[in-house]
Amino acid sequence: MVLIKLNSTVGTTDAAASSKHSAVLHRHLDTIFLNMVRSEGNFLILENGRKIFDASGGAAVGCLGWGDQRVAQAVTNQVLAAPYCATIFYTTRVQEELCRELVQSTNGAMARAYIVNSGSEAMEAAVKLARQYFLEIGQPQRTRFISRKQSYHGITLGALAVGGHEVRRAKFEPLLTKNVSRVSPCNAFRGKAPGESDEEYVERLAKELDEEFKRVGPENVCAFVAEPIVGAALGCVPAVKGYFKAVRDVCDKYGALLILDEVMCGMGRSGTLHAWEQEDIVPDIQTIGKALGGGYQPVAGLLAGHRVVNALEKGTSVFVHGHTYQGHPAGCAAALEVQRIVREENLLSNVRAMGDLLSSRLRELLASHPNVGDIRGRGLFWGIEFVANKENMAPFPPEDHVCMEICQLGLTDKYGINVYPGGGSVDGNTGDHIIISPAFNVSREDVEWIAATVGRLVSEYFAVKAGAP
Repeated sequence: MVLIKLNSTVGTTDAAASSKHSAVLHRHLDTIFLNMVRSEGNFLILENGRKIFDASGGAAVGCLGWGDQRVAQAVTNQVLAAPYCATIFYTTRVQEELCRELVQSTNGAMARAYIVNSGSEAMEAAVKLARQYFLEIGQPQRTRFISRKQSYHGITLGALAVGGHEVRRAKFEPLLTKNVSRVSPCNAFRGKAPGESDEEYVERLAKELDEEFKRVGPENVCAFVAEPIVGAALGCVPAVKGYFKAVRDVCDKYGALLILDEVMCGMGRSGTLHAWEQEDIVPDIQTIGKALGGGYQPVAGLLAGHRVVNALEKGTSVFVHGHTYQGHPAGCAAALEVQRIVREENLLSNVRAMGDLLSSRLRELLASHPNVGDIRGRGLFWGIEFVANKENMAPFPPEDHVCMEICQLGLTDKYGINVYPGGGSVDGNTGDHIIISPAFNVSREDVEWIAATVGRLVSEYFAVKAGAP
């Protein structure tokens, strides 16, 4: 979700749906939306037949591309067999198999999985499970959470309260719980002091987190919440080496849980199935989504570690949470088939190889551009942050809508590419970036085209913005 003013004329040359005459409560009510009628492979196809290359997988969702008949057939078979399951009484084979698959993918680090329909639902469940864990072990005073500034963990009220995205919080601030505080993100581009080493930076951030525990009372904190690679809020920013080990140590010091939000960066997007595998740590609770089902069904989930599950099993044995559509059979079928394909076709190897190629090509083409401040990411999850002044890395004013204008220009016939916009990467209000996150099975030729097209798109956009003829 991007809360940025859209160009109300984009797509007027295509068959498009005007919000003025729509019964849909669209994200923007004064905008003309392109009318997509189908998708095939890496392409989104509009009503007039024009094709757009989906270089972001929507919001880093698509991991197999579109129109995979194996996934479609798995979903169809499940809908015909058992389309719904009332989980208060029943389970299904497909839910049991998916959860077993997910638990085994952690090499025994996690104990159980919980399947829902969106990343926001997964984070709501994570927050409640963390709270209930401390009730189960006799520490009811723990009601607080610590997260990070410029973070995003979902749009429902509980998830929004845990996040630190100022623009998305602003209108609902009076409704958000006040038991969450925030510390600085680990963002080397914006956060490291001149001359500061990675080790010194990690030490400073760990000290800040430790001091925040002390400020609010360490005995009151349920968990620290963070994304291993910050997605929409910062634009694919990975932590510097050693940061999450230091964070894990602080949580352990005070008996708090560590919740890692991998809804956007996980399930293979960063080059390993779980992003935390690259950090030499294990979370207590992990949220997953997007690439879990690859967009073929709405599906997300939560993985709980042995510490949390053991407390629940030895206590009430009841997780006081639930959704009508949790563990939905069709969603589970899609996710199970997507994960089978990712595993059997060794697509994570391709994510790493094509990610290396994409990053090198983007840097070759854009690193020296006067309006490109930083190119960062892992696997097939890359962000480009734009600046108005490269000498001091000052951002563009929010009213320029730079990231959205670049993305909208990309949708025109001249470029025919879909990349994902994001704002607020500097302070929650200012800062522009785009995300490039193609399918896991993308080819070398595709990556070369993506990089060349993004390079041309960015260069020509800023040339026009600067007033070039």
